[in-house]
Amino acid sequence: MHLRFSLSKWQVCAWAAGLLLSLPLAFLIFESFQPSAEVFDHLWQTVLWDYTANTILLIIGVALVSSLIALPLGWLVAYCDFPGKKHFEWALMLPLAMPAYIIAYIYTDLFDFAGPVQVWLRSLFGWQSAGEYWFFDIRTLPGAIIMIALVLYPYLYLIFKTALKEQSHKLIHASQLMGHSAVFSFFKVSLPLARGSIVAGLALISMEAMADFATVHYFAVSTLTTAVYDTWLGYYSLTAAAKISAVMLLILFLTLGAERFSRRNQHVFERQSVHNHGALYTLKGVKAYFSTGFCLLVLGLGFIIPVVILFSYAVQYFEQSWQSDFFIYAWQSLTLASIVSFCCVLIGLFVVYAQRLSDSPFKTIPGRIGSAGYALPGTVLAIAVLLPLTRLDEWVNHFADSSQWFSAPGLFFSGTIFALIVAYVVRFYAIAQGTIEASFARISPSLDMASASMGRTKGQTLRLIHLPLMHRGILTAGLLVFIECMKELPAALLLRPFDFETLATHVYQYVSDEHLELAAFSALLIVLVGLLPLYFVNSSMERTQSHE
Repeated sequence: MHLRFSLSKWQVCAWAAGLLLSLPLAFLIFESFQPSAEVFDHLWQTVLWDYTANTILLIIGVALVSSLIALPLGWLVAYCDFPGKKHFEWALMLPLAMPAYIIAYIYTDLFDFAGPVQVWLRSLFGWQSAGEYWFFDIRTLPGAIIMIALVLYPYLYLIFKTALKEQSHKLIHASQLMGHSAVFSFFKVSLPLARGSIVAGLALISMEAMADFATVHYFAVSTLTTAVYDTWLGYYSLTAAAKISAVMLLILFLTLGAERFSRRNQHVFERQSVHNHGALYTLKGVKAYFSTGFCLLVLGLGFIIPVVILFSYAVQYFEQSWQSDFFIYAWQSLTLASIVSFCCVLIGLFVVYAQRLSDSPFKTIPGRIGSAGYALPGTVLAIAVLLPLTRLDEWVNHFADSSQWFSAPGLFFSGTIFALIVAYVVRFYAIAQGTIEASFARISPSLDMASASMGRTKGQTLRLIHLPLMHRGILTAGLLVFIECMKELPAALLLRPFDFETLATHVYQYVSDEHLELAAFSALLIVLVGLLPLYFVNSSMERTQSHE
């Protein structure tokens, strides 16, 4: 049997892009198998197990609290009619735009011993010292769990609400005819049918919780993410950081494996999927007030209170916040995000178009391996990017010294903004690819054949036919990557050059110094930029529902 294997120039470009994007992960895995570093041995014998236990507790805690918030909210919005439901349906997604470390700072400021809540309690009851009463300490692991869950629950809320709306009402009606209550139907019918969606949402929340660095670092809770950061910046040991990152990768793969395993039979449920717009239950009296109050409480804690306090900081400390540094950091963040967005969209166009042109059963592999970086936590990705770029710097400097043709450039790749751009492209390329892939899928292949029959080349077909038809998808892909770049913090903290700050690192620096109020404008800008994808998601869902 003769197997012919050939690649067009489009496929060569796609494979090259996929391999280059996956190169950092390959370096990370290779480095983690190197002989054990002294720093890692010390961590292994002392604190690494505590870090691992804290990470697992953080993941489980955030998943549990997010479930307690998101599942009732999703059920209320999908199946019940109560005052304010129409507005809560989209507003409950707003906390996604709020970085967890910002609300961690705000609630620490509110609930600390010197904060307004404890001051008011002491004045009300006449207490003179902390020993006369008990008050919870927010800067703990449970505090970090609650703060992170308050901004991550919308992932599960959105997925669970959509799953409930796709379930047939007939099953609930049958449960009611059998005399079961709404609560019984929720636990015995709705939850089992949406189990796959729930696990998928929890897997996403778990990955985000494990990747969180700023909140746990601010609360002084040691996790594997902070261990990677401290190992690199404190001991400058890439091998030890790579080994810790490998432990995080193992937890990540176990989480993804559990999610895939739980969804192995999901196609059975999707065959019966419909989209229901009406409410099953009309809540009145105490139940209606309780439902509205619960939605308002979650929305207030996760978004309204932090935004109001940030806005008050911005007004109160206007002169200190409105400095030239703000514009410099904003310009640097906008420039960096624009470059990365352009690169991700350009690579995504080449890879997905090559996938469209190919009949090979392996045509999707370049895109899949190139998207692997999106699953990596920011600190792990930073170490993964540093490994090949450090080797590249060493090779270039050695070549310069031996050839005498030009002077050694130093850390040209790993010590400049180039490393930051590479890390962001590796991490956010998957977003651009997914959006562009969806846009290409909506274009009929007959247009490609018609263009070819008119003598157009594949490049001309892409430029003259596809790009005009998918300009909205390209714009959306670039915008989504742009917003993620503006919010990214852990990779920026590890890879930024010494004289370079983004809005996220600028805000976190002030959070660490307990002076968020002096960076309130920067924090508000990050939140406002984060609202844009929520607007697009909500608009897209409303258009979909209106077409059904």
